[in-house]
Amino acid sequence: MSDFLDTNIWASLLLSIMVIVTSLLLRKWFTGHLFALVLSYTQSKKIHAASTVLVAFEKPMRWVFVVIGMQLAFQFLPFQTVSAAWESSLVRSCFIALLTWGLFNLSNVTTLLFPKLMTKLDINVDKIIIPFLTKMLKTLVFLFGFSIIAQEWGFNINGFIAGLGLGGLAFALAAKETVSNLFGGIVLITEKPFTIGDWIKTPSVEGTIEDITFRSTKVRTFAQALVTVPNSTLANEPIINWSKMGKRQVSFYLKLDILTKTEKLHMTISDIKALLQQHQDVHPETILVSFESMSDTSADILIYFFTKATDYLGYLQTKEDINFQIISILEKRNVLFSVPKSAVYLESAEQEHNKEPIKRLMSHG
Repeated sequence: MSDFLDTNIWASLLLSIMVIVTSLLLRKWFTGHLFALVLSYTQSKKIHAASTVLVAFEKPMRWVFVVIGMQLAFQFLPFQTVSAAWESSLVRSCFIALLTWGLFNLSNVTTLLFPKLMTKLDINVDKIIIPFLTKMLKTLVFLFGFSIIAQEWGFNINGFIAGLGLGGLAFALAAKETVSNLFGGIVLITEKPFTIGDWIKTPSVEGTIEDITFRSTKVRTFAQALVTVPNSTLANEPIINWSKMGKRQVSFYLKLDILTKTEKLHMTISDIKALLQQHQDVHPETILVSFESMSDTSADILIYFFTKATDYLGYLQTKEDINFQIISILEKRNVLFSVPKSAVYLESAEQEHNKEPIKRLMSHG
């Protein structure tokens, strides 16, 4: 009789192990064949929403087979390891955790789905809001899953929430800076002084916006350092957004030789003005070329215009091209740059010094 019981026990244990091994094999088959086939089909048919959902739930769906295998294995065990209520709560908690995991992963792809949805609905939403909403959605999904699992195990969530309400004042006082940064982030998102990728300058930092979170904004400086600035600081500072420039100013004086004839000055000014008006990278709205002032050595021509390019590289390239063409105009008109008096004096002094040996030789002769 005892041998028969031992045989049944071992047979039940073996059956339980086989159930778990089968669930693991099904998990592997699902990942390697069925899931890959369905995902390939949705991608080939360009069903982007289905593809993103499948990718988000891929790992949680693998573990579904393991949870089901564990549940079935419990049924075949020859002895009771846990109570039926405990087993039921454990299985339900696992499924809730897997669902939360999948939704948490799906909130990552809202960065991709949200702009497409807004485009279809013809709604213009600043891209800085998208990562902020993604982080908020992740937090809500996590809290939702945690609260359901806690209720599943008999914890009083209502009491916990009430406790939070009673301790809210103390928490707010302890986390004053955090709350200030949170509201600062909301101000930055609603007022939209900048967006991801913009070049900004404030009293505390200058660089390109990389990310904004509940607490802070990450700025990549031109030295490639990553600076984390509290949102409350940015919200209370003047912000210069260089990326919002529609055009970029160029202003300088061209100092020509004061002995240049009036006719040549007129023709030079006319040529430079024509150059700027015809240049494809110069904004046509405001172009000024004027003989503004003069001194003992120079005739000062004011050159004032705007480049269409606002990025620094494009701005420099336009300035360089125009400078070379201005030099070509001066060479064509045979107009010289002004020379400072000190340079003239030094040159004269040097010439006199070089003549001294010749004078001495002549005197000895």
